[in-house]
Amino acid sequence: MANIKQQKKRIRLAARQRLRNRHVKSSLKTLFKQLEAQVADGQTEEAVKTATFLTSRIDKAAAKGVLHKNNAAHKKSRVSRTLARLSA
Repeated sequence: MANIKQQKKRIRLAARQRLRNRHVKSSLKTLFKQLEAQVADGQTEEAVKTATFLTSRIDKAAAKGVLHKNNAAHKKSRVSRTLARLSA
C-alpha cells in the first residue's frame, strides 16, 4: 500500500478507470458478436446500423484512451470486413 497521499489517490483513480475500461471493452465485444450474428442471419439493415454504431463506439473508446488508435483501426477494419461478407 502506498504511503504518499497522491499515490493513494492514483490507486483509487486507477481502480475506477479499470472498471470503466473493462465495461467499454466488454460492450464492444458484445456489439461485435451481435454484428456477426446479424451477418450470419442475413439481416442487412440491422447489420449496417450495428456496424455504424460499433464504429462510433470504437472511435470514442480510442479518443478516451481505452483503446490504442492502431487497435481501434484494426477493430474498425474487422467490422468493415464482416459487413463486406454480407454483400458478397
